[in-house]
Amino acid sequence: MVADTYMYPTLILQRGKEANVGFRHPWIFSGALVDRPDLPNGELVRVVDQHQKVLGTGTYSTKSSIAVRVLEFGEAEINGIWFVNRFREADKRRALCHYGSQTDTTAYRVIFGEADGVPGLVVDRYGGVFVIQISTAGMDALRDVILDALAQVFKPQAIIERSDLPVRREEGLAESVSVLSGQEPGLVEFAEHGLKFVADPLKGQKTGFFLDQKDLRRAIRGLAAGRSVLNIFSYTGAAGVAALAGGAKEVLNVDSSADALALCAKQAGLNGLDAAKMKTAEEDAFQFLGALQEPAYDMVLLDPPAIIKARRDEEEGKKAYHFLNRAALRNVKDGGIFVTSSCSHFFSEEDFAFTLRRASVQAGVQLSLLGTVRQSADHPLSVYFPEGLYLKSFICHVRR
Repeated sequence: MVADTYMYPTLILQRGKEANVGFRHPWIFSGALVDRPDLPNGELVRVVDQHQKVLGTGTYSTKSSIAVRVLEFGEAEINGIWFVNRFREADKRRALCHYGSQTDTTAYRVIFGEADGVPGLVVDRYGGVFVIQISTAGMDALRDVILDALAQVFKPQAIIERSDLPVRREEGLAESVSVLSGQEPGLVEFAEHGLKFVADPLKGQKTGFFLDQKDLRRAIRGLAAGRSVLNIFSYTGAAGVAALAGGAKEVLNVDSSADALALCAKQAGLNGLDAAKMKTAEEDAFQFLGALQEPAYDMVLLDPPAIIKARRDEEEGKKAYHFLNRAALRNVKDGGIFVTSSCSHFFSEEDFAFTLRRASVQAGVQLSLLGTVRQSADHPLSVYFPEGLYLKSFICHVRR
């Protein structure tokens, strides 16, 4: 890797293409460049305008239509010091949101790619265990620098890589899952808004837990008193624990993963809750909902995985969201609460609301919106990068 930024290869923007990077959008598309030089995939580059003014320093991709992911707007040396400073800045922002080792929320996302100025990198923290995801060739080439900076700033007990991401194939990279430092931790215990949970960072979904839903779980806790709850796509039952902690009568957690469901009772027990009220059903959610036709629950929670993963999936994905929401609404009692989520970036809030309108009419219910919840503040929304919004939830009061 070249030590001095002035020696980074220089890419030139076409005239009139300066606006996006000038307004701090971190992506420069190949069509905005004068040419695509023959450089190694992942090379650090600088981008200049027609007058040789340096607009940004970033990583170059030969595989993606996003030719450059900008790390610094202007000229910079991307080295260990740069990463140490970026990590410290990001964690200070988390402290402002009351996340940290000395707070009631000890698991959170430390780095969220573009929103934290580090495109291609995600870092999640579970107490002293850190999990990284690297999605681009540029970040992959900087792996050792990243690990050294994490060790310097956080002194983690262990660092695990969960770069088992399909997008890596598009960058010409193999998927990678391993313990990079420390010992394999197994189940890791942590706190979220005062509740206790466990995650399996090495083998669980995503990086072990759905950290982005912490605000929604807090909202569920505040609405669950005295209610029977159906938790669809429950994973390890975190939303169900929040409901029980809020006074729910009982929770039925439905998921297709036996391993995930096996942790539901443990999650309840960690919080001194009656594990007998934390029921489970190992079922395919689509088939389970399709078989139920009568309103039987005071609260229904619906949080499917990302059904629409790309533009080509939109038509079929919208049909799936419609089916799930219509079927789930049929199971909500009069006066009940319906909480529905989508983590598909390609399914906008407007599309989601339209789907709910259709589904509610066909299910014979009327919805009153009690609130909307997006991804929690450790997955920040950047005014410079609107593409970072992906998670949205509607909390609705249901009348029949």
